Amino acid sequence: MKLGSLLHGIGVASLVVLGLTGCGGPEGFLAPVPSDAHAPGTTHVEMVVATTRERVESPAFLFGGGRANDVSFADMVISIPPDAHRQIGEVQYPRQLPGNPETDFVTLKADVVTRSQAASAFSRMLRQSHKKEALVFVHGFNTRFEDAVYSFAQILHDSRAYDDVAPVLFTWPSKGKIVAYGYDRDSSTFSRDALENLLRHLADDPQVETISVLAHSMGNWVTLEALRQMAIRDGRVLPKIKLVMLADADVDVGIARQQILTLGPERPHIVLFVSETDRALAASRDFWEEPRLGAIDPDVEPYKTMLEQEQISAINMTHMPQHGFFGHGKFSSDPRVVELIGRSLASGQVLSASRVGLGSRIMMTTAGAVGSVGHAAGLVISAPVSIVDPETRNNFGDQIDQFNQSVRQIGANPY
Repeated sequence: MKLGSLLHGIGVASLVVLGLTGCGGPEGFLAPVPSDAHAPGTTHVEMVVATTRERVESPAFLFGGGRANDVSFADMVISIPPDAHRQIGEVQYPRQLPGNPETDFVTLKADVVTRSQAASAFSRMLRQSHKKEALVFVHGFNTRFEDAVYSFAQILHDSRAYDDVAPVLFTWPSKGKIVAYGYDRDSSTFSRDALENLLRHLADDPQVETISVLAHSMGNWVTLEALRQMAIRDGRVLPKIKLVMLADADVDVGIARQQILTLGPERPHIVLFVSETDRALAASRDFWEEPRLGAIDPDVEPYKTMLEQEQISAINMTHMPQHGFFGHGKFSSDPRVVELIGRSLASGQVLSASRVGLGSRIMMTTAGAVGSVGHAAGLVISAPVSIVDPETRNNFGDQIDQFNQSVRQIGANPY
């Protein structure tokens, strides 16, 4: 697509909105800091990376925005400053290189590895985790490789999920440029086979009991496409894939429903994180001239019936405070939502034992939290249990509705 056609389709303002919603800030900060630069009180987050990006020579970048014919792998360790020196939901990029571990995210390890070395690193992380669960994160539009790594590290840390799961970042070839929306969309489609193969490899690992997927923005497209392909090939999604979280989904609503229907009746639990105030998705809607899945109102028709029929849970973030002008990333920047995600990942026992109904008991004990403390923290903490437990969700859908209603009520005065 030529730039002129893109400008005609969505306008300059929409193009700028789309571009600025990607990660920004300094470039080239993946070169590891000296070993003597480590600071007390920091948290070290390790992840395995699988990517369809082309390799670049500089150790400060590792991978660029070009498309590679083969999947590459990396083993990354990111240091995150002490909680006293940072705000939950933010990535504190180095202000100058090398970064200061006391105040900045810095890289401790950035090794490009072979497939077998990546598998060994993943197995080690899985053995060290509290759950035998793999968490796969798929980033969105306008995201450089280094930004994808740091963003995932932030999510893992702020959700407190890094002890519970073995993290795997799947990063596809985004140009990380304002005018590259069309290129990025094609790159996400280009990468669907690689993501499907990654999920298959994880499911084939006998140590892995559960796989969860968290996708953001345009990453929802490649995620749904990969799962759809898997279901077409096998007649179902692999049963180890239990939970799929779709945040700020930049996917046509009608197409998304077809993709989800193809997954079959025994599909994973699907959770949408939606916001009607997402300005990036508003620009995408103007471009495609169709509503985006991540910006629907789950309480109105035809979406309410669609979600009920497909047994999809929706967390409505519309009335939560905006973090940044664009509101495209509340799932990772709002402390309550990122904690919700962490609690979802930590509820593995409920996933495998839905008859226990643990979610109902927790929901009932926290139902009055909003009125007593003035914010939705109590309900946020317990809501994921009902999301991942099908029996609890069927029997206690009112509590999920109450959570969403409470979020709407607190609006701009959350604390």
